[in-house]
Amino acid sequence: MAEEGMPTPGLAVILVGSRRDSQTYVRMKKKACNEVGISSFGYDYAETVTEEELLSKISELNARDDVHGILVQLPLPTHLDEHTILEHVAPEKDVDGLHSANVASLAMQGTHGDRSEDWSDLSNLPFTVPCTPLGCLELLDRSDVDIAGKHAVVIGRSNLVGLPVSLLLLHREATVTIVHAGTQRIEEHVSQGDIVISAAGKAHLVQPNWLKEGAVVVDVGINSIDLPPEEVKEGGKAYKLVGDVDFDAVQDKCSKITPVPGGVGPMTIAMLLRNTLSACKRSIRS
Repeated sequence: MAEEGMPTPGLAVILVGSRRDSQTYVRMKKKACNEVGISSFGYDYAETVTEEELLSKISELNARDDVHGILVQLPLPTHLDEHTILEHVAPEKDVDGLHSANVASLAMQGTHGDRSEDWSDLSNLPFTVPCTPLGCLELLDRSDVDIAGKHAVVIGRSNLVGLPVSLLLLHREATVTIVHAGTQRIEEHVSQGDIVISAAGKAHLVQPNWLKEGAVVVDVGINSIDLPPEEVKEGGKAYKLVGDVDFDAVQDKCSKITPVPGGVGPMTIAMLLRNTLSACKRSIRS
């Protein structure tokens, strides 16, 4: 884009507080921006920041021509109203896809069930879809997994992953079942899935008896579990990261499965970059 005289995409990231996981995620996002030539602007605030101060900064970023994407790192401290803050981000700059306008666009279809968007090319939608669900679909597409006509089971119903990935799968003509903490005989439902996407946030929840032979599994969960003392190296971490799915136990039963870490996580960051680029292109066209 720079070679063609077009503006450089710009991403502004707002971080509140000193949570180590949030700081790590923000660091990774900024590093990824630098690697691909996206301008990144960081705004770090103490945990005591007022809502008015954050809203003022977001208003300033909404008005800046060099900022095409705005990301508010979640979770926020409890004294801040998450909904109010996310809704203050201009929908066209909401690269997390959490503004109500973008959520509604993902859920909408024609009154008679016809779909006006080309859901086979998610990079050219006229609105923003949350990054992790986009990454899940990208992994399926690049792994040559046929989605249309398949039974997809989504474990989890969050606004960040469960609900939007279910809608994307529906738009791609899958039959979708959502299971969650209130679902009875949950493993029976999951075992019917040709495609299983787990975003429950519970370590090793999914065991071999939960899956049908040849299932395709996308593990969104990232959980830490303590290591046995004999496995802790001197000066090393006393825990390891695992997914919702017991990878070692189920991998021989799956036709395809994503690892944790190193599976959905990198794709989420890649989709954030793509959302920022798409927002920049839409701003040029408008």
